[in-house]
Amino acid sequence: MKALFTTLSLSRAAPAWLVVGVLWSTASQALDAEQRRAEGMLQRMCADCHAVGRSGASPNELAPPFRTLGENKLYDPDFAQRLQDGYSSIHRAMPTARFGRDDAEAVVSYLRAIQEPRKPK
Repeated sequence: MKALFTTLSLSRAAPAWLVVGVLWSTASQALDAEQRRAEGMLQRMCADCHAVGRSGASPNELAPPFRTLGENKLYDPDFAQRLQDGYSSIHRAMPTARFGRDDAEAVVSYLRAIQEPRKPK
């Protein structure tokens, strides 16, 4: 009888364990407070042209979504410094973006967190 009770208890608990597993995996993809702060800054400064988040199209078709910037830019050790010095583009319509050290580091952390996996060629 005890074995039957244990089996029934485990089968009833299975949905709860499934929810715990899903939440655990989602939490690993969740942004930390610094990254959420950076996301907010980028929304205010850049979202008129760029898709700032993990999905959606850029309002300006010439502006790449931030989730596609790629490793060559984000893992360049000088990228955070360029954000501090004033990042600009060859596109005349893009204003220069300048960040303090902490904000630049938060932006780089956020951008790394949202990058799409590279697609095989």
